[in-house]
Amino acid sequence: MARSAIVQEYAPPSEPTLTADAKTLAYRLQHNGLPRPKGYRVSWHANPAVELHHFGQSHPMKPWRLTLTKQLVMAYGMHHAMDLYLARAATYEELADFHKADYLDFLRQVVPTDMENADQSENIARFNFGDDCPIFDGLYDYCSLYAGGTVDAARKLCNNQAEIAVNWSGGLHHAKKAEASGFCYVNDIVLGILQLLRLHPRVMYIDIDVHHGDGVEQAFWSTDRVLTVSFHKYDKDNFFPGTGALDSTGPNHPLNPGAHHAVNVPLNDGIDDDSYIALFREVIGSCVEVYRPGAIVLQCGADSLGCDRLGCFNLNVAAHGACVAFVKTFNLPLLVVGGGGYTPRNVSRAWAHETSILIDAQDVIDPTIPDIVKFRNHFGPDYSLFPPLSEMRKLENKNPRPYLEGLVEAVHEQLRYIQGAPSVQMSFIPPDILGLREDTEREIEEETAFADEELEGSGSLGNQQSRRRELERAAGQGGELFSS
Repeated sequence: MARSAIVQEYAPPSEPTLTADAKTLAYRLQHNGLPRPKGYRVSWHANPAVELHHFGQSHPMKPWRLTLTKQLVMAYGMHHAMDLYLARAATYEELADFHKADYLDFLRQVVPTDMENADQSENIARFNFGDDCPIFDGLYDYCSLYAGGTVDAARKLCNNQAEIAVNWSGGLHHAKKAEASGFCYVNDIVLGILQLLRLHPRVMYIDIDVHHGDGVEQAFWSTDRVLTVSFHKYDKDNFFPGTGALDSTGPNHPLNPGAHHAVNVPLNDGIDDDSYIALFREVIGSCVEVYRPGAIVLQCGADSLGCDRLGCFNLNVAAHGACVAFVKTFNLPLLVVGGGGYTPRNVSRAWAHETSILIDAQDVIDPTIPDIVKFRNHFGPDYSLFPPLSEMRKLENKNPRPYLEGLVEAVHEQLRYIQGAPSVQMSFIPPDILGLREDTEREIEEETAFADEELEGSGSLGNQQSRRRELERAAGQGGELFSS
């Protein structure tokens, strides 16, 4: 949709109903909007209908965090520096590029009362719905809207209509081909990457969510056309999803193209700003140098911030944003999506700051949140874009320097097996993904069927998936002091 249409969607009400604050906001946005970045274009993809959905009063996932993000972006006039698009709903056929038809049919037809419907109990269990992945009103619309934003953002990059494309409502990285997981129902990231693969021989996926990006990794487990890199808290037995060990680098068979193309950086509680930034730059710099991707997808899950309801790191907003700034320096087509984040006031701070980075405005915006922000009371008592999160709930840093140095050394060793960027024959549909992925999925299903016979120390995807389902029952618990 053209810029003028979405500006109308995001603009204050028409003149007869304007309050004094709204008049001030309208004037400042009209006359003091931030300039566009020089030499490149940023597209912003959003649909206010996503913000209205509700997982349940006690559920950690709050789509309302997108409303706070939008309010901050508008208050700073950042929307003037971007091409704004009203995200459309992804079509059934677009969702079916990755997800199975019976799963999509269930999503499209299920209603909340089916949770108590005995006739649906088998499907509810099979597709992994429950307390953490509840069925709520408008579920299919919610999924298709956030997925449509990512698909359209990827297409803007492919069509050379933007160099950076943003969809903060996306980034739901746990969803599987036929299974909801970790508050995620449709894997918009996989759908976006599939679009990018139509143009780019190689795509690199980077994940800075506190949880392992298991759904994306699994989707591209058997191809060398996608390099997945995930920085996450790892505790196989106590932290969701229980996957993403350092030695989980791809299929074990050396002739499988996906071997060594999953880079996992497992972290312990309490990592701080300096350690995280240094580690991120070293790992990502090396991966880009060796893999030479044509495009990058960056998942900016904000549950890696300090004080997150479900997180366990000590990162501040500026450190989280420093990762975005570093990825931007490679000047590659960049798709930026949201992800986790369960303290809405801090999620919105991070994503607004990272939006300013993407438009080269981080040095000109006022760290004090403007008075004209509609929900400014949520950002007290400091009313700052950069609250001292690492001091408000300081956790012991259990990532000593030797451990981090060992991670870097292991990643460098893994990259040695990637003998330069692969040469890929292009076609309309990525050929090596579909067939090999089906083989991998059959193996996963067979292993999952025998999950009760899990072998001690086994790292197979099937056994990990069984353990992940156990962990998911408690994925939404923890950190309740920081629940707003």
